[in-house]
Amino acid sequence: MPLQLPPLTAIRVFEAAARQGSFTKAAAELGMTQAAVSYQIKLLEERVGAPLFLRKPRQVVLTEVGSRMVPMVTEAFGLLSEAYQVARAGSGGTLGISTVHTFASNWLAPRIGSFQLRHPNIAVRLDTSSYLVDFSREEMDIGIRSGSGKWPGLATHFLLRSQFSPMLSPRLAESIGGIKEPADLLKLRILNPADIWWKDWFAKANVPADALDRMPDTSLGSQAAEANAAIAGQGVSVLTTALFTAELAEGRLIQPFELTAHGGDYWLVYPEGRRNVPKIRAFREWIMAELNCPTDATGD
Repeated sequence: MPLQLPPLTAIRVFEAAARQGSFTKAAAELGMTQAAVSYQIKLLEERVGAPLFLRKPRQVVLTEVGSRMVPMVTEAFGLLSEAYQVARAGSGGTLGISTVHTFASNWLAPRIGSFQLRHPNIAVRLDTSSYLVDFSREEMDIGIRSGSGKWPGLATHFLLRSQFSPMLSPRLAESIGGIKEPADLLKLRILNPADIWWKDWFAKANVPADALDRMPDTSLGSQAAEANAAIAGQGVSVLTTALFTAELAEGRLIQPFELTAHGGDYWLVYPEGRRNVPKIRAFREWIMAELNCPTDATGD
């Protein structure tokens, strides 16, 4: 028997409106008029035989029928997108990964070879930036983000707890006779003194840190860059301890105090409807095994 399908244009409009929570935003995303979006939704509701949205001022809200329908529609579009990408790029396809520079350079880059050896048909394209990728508009499959693990519409898996602490070069520490107590750090140049992590750490160490406000701001854009400056003896950086284990083991950096404070943890994220896409599943299983994460470590 032939498949019973509504017009695919109406389904596409429904998915965009459900994700955006707005007919106006869906129209802008799809390059349609708001009237055209409303018409397609009405057409779909007639085919379904029930309202899919409650129309409210400035927004639309899914009905119970719409809420039951949208996860399967989202997954279906994800599978269609994956089929298209596979057709374009071969049997494995290209896995687009968006993450921040420091995680990419200090953790992922030294290990990604083992993933590619295990999955030779999957090419990896790594994009490093500090902004949160919009999966609906950009050709990215997964992201590795720092934060709370709560991003609407995305599946999230805990990867790494972010604990941070001051680090500096041994030579810089020796220049003031060693670092004996947390307040000694304030005798040195602080890299990125406006970073909230500094105040959090000094507060946990019970050290007044008003001097930070009088220091010149020297933000270098990423932990990786600030770590390189610290290694060169240019100042003291506050860094995620788990991402600089090699530098500490080799003695290029020292962490003078065991005291750490907690920042935004690292999470693997991707659109909920693409959970079972083969290349996403392969990467998820690999990275969670590398980090010894339980398979149920989600942000749900």
